[in-house]
Amino acid sequence: MKIHSTTDLTLKTQLEAVNGKKMPALEVFAHALRFFKEHALQELREQCPSLLEKDTVRWVLTVPAIWKQPAKQFMREAAYLVPFQCDAWSMMLPNPANHHQAGLVSREDAEQLLIALEPEAASVYCRKLRLHQLVDLSSRAPGRGCLGERRSIDSSFRQAREQLRRSRHSRTFLVESGVGELWADMQAGDRYVVADCGGGTVDLTVHQLEQPHGTLKELYKASGGPCGAVGVDLAFEQLLGRIFGEDFITTFKRQRPAAWVDLTIAFEARKRTAGPHRTGALNISLPFSFIDFYRKQGGHNVETALRKSSVNFVKWSSHGMLRMSCEAMNELFQPTVSGIIQHIEALLERPEVQGVKLLFLVGGFAESAMLQHAVQAALGARGLRVVVPHDVALTILKGAVLFGQAPGVVRVRRSPLTYGVGVLNRFVAGVHPPDKLLVRDGRRWCTDVFERFVAAEQSVALGEEVRRSYCPARPGQRRVLINLYCCAAEDARFITDPGVRKCGALSLELEPAEGGPDAAGMPPGRREIRAAMQFGDTEIKVTAVDVSTNRSVRAAIDFLSN
Repeated sequence: MKIHSTTDLTLKTQLEAVNGKKMPALEVFAHALRFFKEHALQELREQCPSLLEKDTVRWVLTVPAIWKQPAKQFMREAAYLVPFQCDAWSMMLPNPANHHQAGLVSREDAEQLLIALEPEAASVYCRKLRLHQLVDLSSRAPGRGCLGERRSIDSSFRQAREQLRRSRHSRTFLVESGVGELWADMQAGDRYVVADCGGGTVDLTVHQLEQPHGTLKELYKASGGPCGAVGVDLAFEQLLGRIFGEDFITTFKRQRPAAWVDLTIAFEARKRTAGPHRTGALNISLPFSFIDFYRKQGGHNVETALRKSSVNFVKWSSHGMLRMSCEAMNELFQPTVSGIIQHIEALLERPEVQGVKLLFLVGGFAESAMLQHAVQAALGARGLRVVVPHDVALTILKGAVLFGQAPGVVRVRRSPLTYGVGVLNRFVAGVHPPDKLLVRDGRRWCTDVFERFVAAEQSVALGEEVRRSYCPARPGQRRVLINLYCCAAEDARFITDPGVRKCGALSLELEPAEGGPDAAGMPPGRREIRAAMQFGDTEIKVTAVDVSTNRSVRAAIDFLSN
């Protein structure tokens, strides 16, 4: 969530632990990726002992679709980094000469790593599912009443959890060679929503089915927000603060981190069993360390604290546990679940997505019966069919595998922002503001003009290129650096307009010009570098060619240089 929420994300961004210690976020991510790499390769070697790692594995990292370009680039940089562990807690950067040895992929083999957007991956997988692999929350017969509804939900949820348990013990999964029955009934132009409800965010995407190849077209830019399952955990933490005091909870987390983790794990177990029709109370174990620490810090026991607090729906049980009523658990879920539903309803009001009849609820949080019931209750009245895959928590993971095999399945995406550069244009009196006038060598120029590459909400096809030509300003120049700007508006005129900000830089690394001063001491002719940018992929990509020699020019877009 730090990567998502930081507005000035760089390679030096740090994470702060509860105890106040800081560490570069890049190293933390790199170590996590290294662990997953070693774990995955060990699994693969058990199945195929002769596996040669280099060039045989394509890695797919999934990220929320609402992540901005800097966060995606950050993940890629973390995948390139080779973390070397010196001892249990200290880390150092490796010798660059060893970069081919360990990172998830090397910078030279960048194409071996794909960034997949999580709701897109889920969409790709859901296309393959048969009807028996789906739970249709909208298919309950009318007139069954609350009891029948409860049994239907609970039964479906038990089936989903059993399917998930079996899936987690299986290293492989089978999919249809074509599409599942649900898709077979869909026609070109049919549209649906994927709501990816994860730990940190809710991520929404709208796809339209294209024929004859069954590719997908994004109808509206990815939307959503920080309404993940962690919101329920934070609500529980706030509840503890109301009972025992916020200062105590802060101190306990800092001085007893292991016990705090035990407490959060105990709450997670109970959170997963919460349901809208549950009648029995939920017991949450308090670690002995918590009870003892509170007695020493507060001067009395936790039972007294509960009795004195204004929280009436949490009691102390004789077995040494917090006893939460169903109403208490519902209250913890309510803000996060309401936030998710508000995001979905706001999306459905958009004119671009009218006619949607189907919603796939996916992601780890979508396992929650509480969330399933709330979404169906809110959206069923709209005539929306809400469907949950049985292996809902693994939907994105499995979809990422399929996406890695066929990255072109999403053929058209919507640009989330307007991107462009600042340029000089000829000054036109009455059109351009006087304060933008620049006179140079007798010519009148308008400064700070925002030259747009792609507009927010614009449909961009996979592989579609935006081409621009640039000329080095000086003979012998070895590098061209061009600032990129972005904004949410489609009609920005100048890079100084409100909402327009510098978001990155286009870098072109130039070889010495043939016949130029580096070669023969003579000034070169006009040198043209033609850059081609692609905005229709999960990442913005750029390639460049020296027109005079037709040779490739090393080109990159850096969104972390701010």
